[in-house]
Amino acid sequence: MNKDVHICGIGHALVDIEFTINDQQFASLGLKKGSMALVSPQEQSATIASLQAHNPHRSSGGSAANTIIAIGQFGGKAAYKTILGNDDMGLFYADEFRQLSIHLEAEIIPNSITGTCLVLITPDAERAMLTDLGVNSSYNKDHLVEETIARSEWLYAEGYRITEPGGAAAVLEAVKIAKQHDTKIAFTFSDTFVVEVFKDRVLEILHYTDMIFCNAAEACAFSEMSNEQEAFEYLKTVCTHVVMTQGNQGATIHYNGKDISIPAYPTIPIDTTGAGDMFAGGFLYGITNGYTVEHAGHLGSYAASKIVSQYGARLKSSASDIKKEVFSLLQH
Repeated sequence: MNKDVHICGIGHALVDIEFTINDQQFASLGLKKGSMALVSPQEQSATIASLQAHNPHRSSGGSAANTIIAIGQFGGKAAYKTILGNDDMGLFYADEFRQLSIHLEAEIIPNSITGTCLVLITPDAERAMLTDLGVNSSYNKDHLVEETIARSEWLYAEGYRITEPGGAAAVLEAVKIAKQHDTKIAFTFSDTFVVEVFKDRVLEILHYTDMIFCNAAEACAFSEMSNEQEAFEYLKTVCTHVVMTQGNQGATIHYNGKDISIPAYPTIPIDTTGAGDMFAGGFLYGITNGYTVEHAGHLGSYAASKIVSQYGARLKSSASDIKKEVFSLLQH
């Protein structure tokens, strides 16, 4: 079958609702910076009410969705598999994907609500997330469309998706379908709690996986090692390709037997939401559009620096200009 889709993602559909709060407000919530917690709609609403905050920023998201949207913004051919609630949030989500020309396979489930993620951003650019999965919890392998996976060069699966039994079964089925159709498989750890609590499911997925995306903390959690470099070396024994982001230290990539260090680009951090997702988007766009691995890594790193310098996980800078700037930087 003709591979006319660069990347097909599978993950949660969440509408991000972002609030900027002060340190005192954050401390009153008893949360840990950089954390993600699953909450009920009532808990999420109560937190918003307690903040007495106004004018949140709203955008369609979810970890894998952020990566797929980035690929679409750069000009790649992308698709996304998820489900939506029969509500205004679901309509908002689908409309954003239509505007970005991304093929969205998202069944609208009657009498259900679309998932939402409350993102609380502090003055040091850190954030904590309180997520109501909504209809995402009912996602299962019956929602898969084999043809789209078969048409794709890569399947990009989100670790968060395997935290529910139905989602885990769907991801496992998706990677098996991918193998049948010579579609390469990338898997993102998503969060330390995913690899700690659901390690058996992660290992099952990794049996089929061609590329791991993770940050240093996730690499250490999975390998049960405290040293980042040792964790990276361990991951190289698990998977053919590894991309490990390291915050302001850049990233380390193992690709086709070669280790490559990618620098971080200077920036003034405002909001770290979606930085890793953007790195993955830039990198996957690059390797599916004729870039060298080094060029793809620099594109991911430079785009991530733009994301942390703004609010929200959606590029506000021109993706076309970013590609040109990275190409120019690599000529010097």
